[in-house]
Amino acid sequence: MGEPGDTFDEDIVWHELVRTNDAVLVSAVQALLDAAHIPHLVLDQNMSVLEGSIGILPRRILVNECCINDARRLLAEAGLGHELRPDGR
Repeated sequence: MGEPGDTFDEDIVWHELVRTNDAVLVSAVQALLDAAHIPHLVLDQNMSVLEGSIGILPRRILVNECCINDARRLLAEAGLGHELRPDGR
């Protein structure tokens, strides 16, 4: 999500869903979440500038608290359950 003009609500609670160095996995998870209309953020995408594009710093995908269970179920059903953070919190 995160379209230009979006505002950030400080009261929303986010939970870490996935942490990975795999850019293809990040893209696949984003596509699944977008298709399911699940609010999410990808953090640390631009850290490659600092790390020299060698992929050592993981990207984190956070999901809005309201949808964490749906997001975990979605990824599990897509065969990506092994990529989930232990409890998504």
